[in-house]
Amino acid sequence: DVQLQASGGGLVQAGGSLRLSCAVSGFSFGDYAIGWFRQAPGKEREGVSCISNSDGTTFYLDSVKGRFTISSDNAKNIVYLQMNSLKPEDTAVYYCAAKLLSLPLDRAPRPRDMDLWGKGTLVTVSS
Repeated sequence: DVQLQASGGGLVQAGGSLRLSCAVSGFSFGDYAIGWFRQAPGKEREGVSCISNSDGTTFYLDSVKGRFTISSDNAKNIVYLQMNSLKPEDTAVYYCAAKLLSLPLDRAPRPRDMDLWGKGTLVTVSS
């Protein structure tokens, strides 16, 4: 079975940290880019960060640069999103998704570019 399993969400105070994990199974990890997306109530889903497991290229949403770090453990087939200095506006359901790489990534993928999605994990940041 092809699966992406996101975990690590929770309730945290502003300024705190969380680490999200996306465990991948059922497909060749190195052939895909893995992205983190989020959707807040009443808002569209947006890309937060993405990493190419082919060459390690990363992308970040401007509002999270310097606070969030994406990384990939190719041995364990897990992608992490370390989120520091969290703000109330980071509150959302966070999803991980995979995009098959036919070419090197030259921009952050949009939600509609992704091929596979996992279920989300809720991140709530209190003020």
